[in-house]
Amino acid sequence: MDLKEQINSEKLPQHIAIIMDGNGRWAKQKGNQRIFGHKNGVKAVREVTEAAAEIGIKFLTLYAFSTENWNRPKFEIDALMQLLVSTIHAETKTLMKNNVRLMAIGNKESLPEPVQKNLYESIEKTSQNTGLTLVLALSYSSRWEMTNAMQRIALDIETGKIKSSDINEQIISNYLTTRGIPDPELLIRTSGEYRISNFLLWQIAYSELYFTSTLWPDFRKDDFYKALIDFQNRERRFGKTSEQINQKNENEIN
Repeated sequence: MDLKEQINSEKLPQHIAIIMDGNGRWAKQKGNQRIFGHKNGVKAVREVTEAAAEIGIKFLTLYAFSTENWNRPKFEIDALMQLLVSTIHAETKTLMKNNVRLMAIGNKESLPEPVQKNLYESIEKTSQNTGLTLVLALSYSSRWEMTNAMQRIALDIETGKIKSSDINEQIISNYLTTRGIPDPELLIRTSGEYRISNFLLWQIAYSELYFTSTLWPDFRKDDFYKALIDFQNRERRFGKTSEQINQKNENEIN
């Protein structure tokens, strides 16, 4: 039985998020500059997106460019932005063919105009697709997102749109860039690093975390399936005991 056949279609997570890490190290191992790794990472994006769409995942969020990444050398940022433009343009037809809807979260206004143009065009073209929703986190960080949300909440309190007593978890979620997107049940990070790197900190409160030493350009469908199988073998308690979870499952069966 291959890995894909081991996946239980009845226990699929709605939303998977991935920190795509290891492009630079992959390129260095091969004696090339970092951008060589980013270019080869596009194949991994394509494979994982196809795998998620094929098995019925509803949302896939990829951490493509963080707000901290703006601190990298200018030549690398320029090359990354050019790569983003060409990749988004080239992949739009594939997204349409596979019924994938594209979305983006983050400080999109900080992106260069050509990136924004291609991004918004692709989002518009794919907006009616009903299969997988692919969410690109671009110029994103969780602290930026939360700060932005708090500023908007404060402004709406000042203008009387809401009251401070109205604020609860749902209100906060509605002011985040992920409004309308379910929280990820599974977060995958590649390259062997064990940290979250300022990614979806609010949203992953109860996510299962999966770390793999595989560098992102080498990540393929089977690596994705392994993460899913691992997820499906875990017991998710959400603060309850195992006995409570088992009793709930028995009641649902009966």
